[in-house]
Amino acid sequence: MLQDIKLNNVFVIDIETVPQKENFEELPIHLQELWDKKSLYQRKEGQTANEFYERAGIWAEFGKIVCISLGIYHLEKKQIHLRVRSFAHNNETVLLKQFANLLAKQPKNLQLCAHNGKEFDFPYLCRRMLINGLPIPAQLQISGKKPWEINHLDTLELWKFGDYKNYTSLNLLAAVFDLPTPKNDIDGSKVKEVYYQDKDLNRIAAYCQNDVITTAQLLLRFKGLPIITQENITLVK
Repeated sequence: MLQDIKLNNVFVIDIETVPQKENFEELPIHLQELWDKKSLYQRKEGQTANEFYERAGIWAEFGKIVCISLGIYHLEKKQIHLRVRSFAHNNETVLLKQFANLLAKQPKNLQLCAHNGKEFDFPYLCRRMLINGLPIPAQLQISGKKPWEINHLDTLELWKFGDYKNYTSLNLLAAVFDLPTPKNDIDGSKVKEVYYQDKDLNRIAAYCQNDVITTAQLLLRFKGLPIITQENITLVK
């Protein structure tokens, strides 16, 4: 199946999310109560809903998307190239519209690829589209489709080979496959701080783009192809 994947029909994506408000106290009372109930079984013993709010960005009901990065493969002189661009905005509706407009220009059978995309990126995008009053792009729709009709690739799922016991991080797979990973000055746990305190969307976009590049390289290794050299990776402003 991996050999049949046409790279020029694949968008590799990654999203970065943050809590909708910087602090728990900024939430309306009824949402504070609902967060308390939603997070109850995820919190450590003795941990309050307020203390656990740092992780609110993981849930689409309490978080929002601040950056979507995507990588596009193309062939030049028999070498695989990758073009990477990002949509980053403080207004989530604007951000999602920009991404949806790009997808609208692509074929409906375009394949979207992400690491843990089926559990996180794809459903999160769909939920936030609906919350923002936007139609779900054709490439993200799965309702009524048979499993083999859904054009979603997930490098985590591909690596599991049917074994659903463990989660394998992108960083671990990059190390196992000896992939040259771009240097990050932040990790996922710092995105909220960089967004609300540093107000640095460009830094978040750079981190998001790096994950896209690593995922794109990993998919190539899964297909038994050589990875893309640094000079063949273009960051589109």
